[in-house]
Amino acid sequence: MTSYWCETAVLPSGLASRVLLTVADGRFTSVETDVDPGDAQILNGLVVPGLANCHSHAFHRALRGRTQTERGTFWTWREQMYAVAAALTPDTYYDLARAAYGEMLLAGITAVGEFHYLHHAPGGKRYDDANAMGVALISAARDVGIRIALLDTCYVAGGIDQPLNDVQQRFSDGDATAWASRVAGLQGAEDVVVGAAAHSIRGVPQDQLGAVASAFPDVPLHVHLSEQVAENEASLAAYGRTPAQVLDEAGFLSGRTSAVHATHLTSVDVGLLGSSATYSCFCPTTERDLADGIGPATQLRDAGSALTLGSDSHAVIDLFEEMRAVELNERLATQERGHWSAAELLKAATVDGHRSIGFDDAGAIASGARADLVAIRLDTVRTAGTGGTGETAVFAASAADVSDVVVSGKHLVADGKHLRVDVAAELASSITAVTR
Repeated sequence: MTSYWCETAVLPSGLASRVLLTVADGRFTSVETDVDPGDAQILNGLVVPGLANCHSHAFHRALRGRTQTERGTFWTWREQMYAVAAALTPDTYYDLARAAYGEMLLAGITAVGEFHYLHHAPGGKRYDDANAMGVALISAARDVGIRIALLDTCYVAGGIDQPLNDVQQRFSDGDATAWASRVAGLQGAEDVVVGAAAHSIRGVPQDQLGAVASAFPDVPLHVHLSEQVAENEASLAAYGRTPAQVLDEAGFLSGRTSAVHATHLTSVDVGLLGSSATYSCFCPTTERDLADGIGPATQLRDAGSALTLGSDSHAVIDLFEEMRAVELNERLATQERGHWSAAELLKAATVDGHRSIGFDDAGAIASGARADLVAIRLDTVRTAGTGGTGETAVFAASAADVSDVVVSGKHLVADGKHLRVDVAAELASSITAVTR
């Protein structure tokens, strides 16, 4: 049994002081307030639940700082991304993912939803272990101490009625049936959720979307949705429907589904996501980096679609920045302030985020929940004098202010240092290996 004492902590009931937490078997067994620390490990500053990064492409981390010199769009950036995808092997992917997940843990992220579509060897040839790339990702996550939802992604077309290009051959199993057969060979565990995804209505033909949705009915189901205007135009031209309508007709939208980006939606689309209780996963730092646009976060929330957050391409790995960007983007779009409270945004990054990737028992500092904690320093140039409340976490703090991280009761980050991994060194070496 382990115990932690928090100077100040965000509990489900609100902000509390002098909080003593008892942990056994990776879960909180008791939560007491206004008590002395005794011999407990002390976490100073503001302590919040572990954060959930609900949309990650681990290999995109190799692109940071390397794609900003040319004018262009998402589509020109995509060609640079494909060059990295073409270079990866199971071993180099493990190294790169381990470093990227280590950076996430340093930022207070205790669970990641990995949207995984880089399945096979060049040309689409299967490795001896058909799930070698997915296993590499799971191993990388375990080695740094972060939980993973491997959202194994069906990707069988290069666009609507378009063949796969040379790099996309690595993504494809041929059809949804073969995809499901391969995914059935993956096993979940206490720290691993094996979920499902369709890349998009561009990557999975309309007549195969239903097969993806029904293949594994009890796991999280994710999909890229309307990230680009061009996707909407292609869908309307081919199907006479928006991408959201196509997904709805295929039975894809439900309370276990996450629509990633959901940027260019009609009012009908918003209603479909809301009425089905589909999550809307926004990735604001990527959406601005790729010039995608600003999604209708407030309208989706009001319609019944819960917000979650992801760092996607990892141009930035900082869930505090993702949280506040939702509100700040709304201010830019409407010229008004105050659309999202700190409590709502923190809920998106914790409770709702974890639920959307299959860890329903995480994201809250409460008895029975997974014992995940993130301590934020209150004496940095960003946080000093901010009051040490939820507003500090959402509207002032950054990943650089995280001092300590506990995952399932294990103290993995202390004083801003990962206790297992030299993250900066591993990032440098792993990125060099796939970009030289």
